[in-house]
Amino acid sequence: MTVKVGDEIPELVKHPTTRQLVQYAGAQGDFYEIHYDQDYARSVALPGVILHGLLKAAFLGQLVTDWLGDRGTLKTFEVSYRGIDRPGRPYRCRGKVVKADGRDVELEVWGEDPDGNRTTVGSATVLIGE
Repeated sequence: MTVKVGDEIPELVKHPTTRQLVQYAGAQGDFYEIHYDQDYARSVALPGVILHGLLKAAFLGQLVTDWLGDRGTLKTFEVSYRGIDRPGRPYRCRGKVVKADGRDVELEVWGEDPDGNRTTVGSATVLIGE
């Protein structure tokens, strides 16, 4: 696998639903009402229920590991949340190579709302196999 700076990795578009948020809450143990109760979410000045931050991180992790496959190893991964995302709206995961030094590759990754705003940004480092 040969990569160079500027290469984009294939995007991943997720279509989260409120059902998925409830399932994720059960699996992860995050039952904060902003993720499943529309009235409560609106009462705290949100437009409705919102995606869990760690669910968005998982989507971005999937973006990287889908691209990497069995050709290498994910070494580091981190994200920062910059905006909210809501179920019923596509969440577009994207990334690109920002550094390629032999087998060590650094990626910039981000999640976008339907308007193209980067609501989650992050980075990953991978070790590409020979």
